Amino acid sequence: MLQALKEAGKCEPVQTAFCVGCVLVVRFPDQDPVVLSTGYSRELPGNTHAEANALAKVRHLSTSHIASLFPSLFPTPTVDALLARADVYTTLEPCTVRTSGLPPCADALIQAKVKRCIIGVGEPDDFVKCEGARKLQEAGIEIVWLHGMQTECLAAARRGHIST
Repeated sequence: MLQALKEAGKCEPVQTAFCVGCVLVVRFPDQDPVVLSTGYSRELPGNTHAEANALAKVRHLSTSHIASLFPSLFPTPTVDALLARADVYTTLEPCTVRTSGLPPCADALIQAKVKRCIIGVGEPDDFVKCEGARKLQEAGIEIVWLHGMQTECLAAARRGHIST
């Protein structure tokens, strides 16, 4: 989650959106975890969100790059096989509503068939009502609420917002 917080710190703050960081990690038995990709809000063009950006970057990994990340695995796993084993660390609960009309991150994670989502803090109702954790769980994705970092994750999310 600390790496996800670092990703959130790269976001350009705006008043109408949160700053979120995400890290996709894959674990195979008897191997160290491997960071597959990272993302942060507004990293890629088009008012993008952290989880969507991390997923987009994974989808662009070449077979040779995947082979270099997992040299002891043969045959080289596909992106879909890796995503099915992926743990998603996200500083803020994945969204279920996008005011921009773009697809929600919870839907993208469900479509990717990730294994688990570790969440730093629930999304506050500042802009929309979010039910990302519930939606992911109903789709069979394990949800882990990471207790102890809520204050840091919420502060990162609201960076640049004016207090009322």
